Amino acid sequence: MTDSQDPLGSPQVAVIGFGEAGSTFARAGGWDGHARAFDILPARMAVMEDCGVLPCATVADAVAGAQLVLSLVTADQAVAAAEAVAPLLPEGAFFVDMNSVAPGTKQRAAAAIAAHGGRYSDVAVMAPVDPARLNVPLLIAGPDALEAMMLVRALGFAKTRVVGDNVGQASAIKLCRSVMVKGLEALTAEMVFAASEAGVLDEVLASLDASEKHVSWRERADYNLDRMLHHGRRRAAEMAESAAMLRDLGIAPLMTDNTVRRQQQLGDLGLAPPPESLEGKLAAIKERDAAK
Repeated sequence: MTDSQDPLGSPQVAVIGFGEAGSTFARAGGWDGHARAFDILPARMAVMEDCGVLPCATVADAVAGAQLVLSLVTADQAVAAAEAVAPLLPEGAFFVDMNSVAPGTKQRAAAAIAAHGGRYSDVAVMAPVDPARLNVPLLIAGPDALEAMMLVRALGFAKTRVVGDNVGQASAIKLCRSVMVKGLEALTAEMVFAASEAGVLDEVLASLDASEKHVSWRERADYNLDRMLHHGRRRAAEMAESAAMLRDLGIAPLMTDNTVRRQQQLGDLGLAPPPESLEGKLAAIKERDAAK
């Protein structure tokens, strides 16, 4: 089913948390008559009505009769939401946790649901919900992930995939990826702030374009670890000078200071020459760290 199709036959759904994600999904899904929602902000009740969703004054009212509960709250409320829903979850219903939180947080939420006999699924939303709407990629994990995926698809979500039987596997994929994606964003900010202040922004960007290589992330990860294991100490010294430059320009080297630490840590392991494969490097790093 796409986000434009008739939702006839869709499961009865409760949405806990009706911010951007909840309202976007509800509008796209056309869940009129199939959905109730609760949010701690009463002002969002009008948005629920506008989306064709029945506003509820309590969590209990929202969850009553639901086959599927979508948790779309803020990260700091993910476990609290599960704890609030757990004793109210109808028999056989699924609690689908779509919040961007750590695997351990998902596991605590799952334990709260399981304590009351509920069924829990870990779902990672892998792209911005706007403009993707119901085409946003979803990764699903947990012991009942396949059945949960069928219910989610019945709501209109078009790109779903089961990635494991254990709660936390989906969120681990998302957050490990976020370490790179969000980290690159933060590094980019630190770099352009400095290059702009130094009056060399165009030259720096052109230099990066000239050195860019289109390789797979497996190759890139292996190469980057290789360089740090070979030359981490020297690179740490260079990055310490980069941090000094940033301070001179009035820019806090938040990312660069920790780059110094990571380069130094890997260089100090004494693994040059390192093993040839990425897996070999990772195993050797872990073994050497454990021996310290």
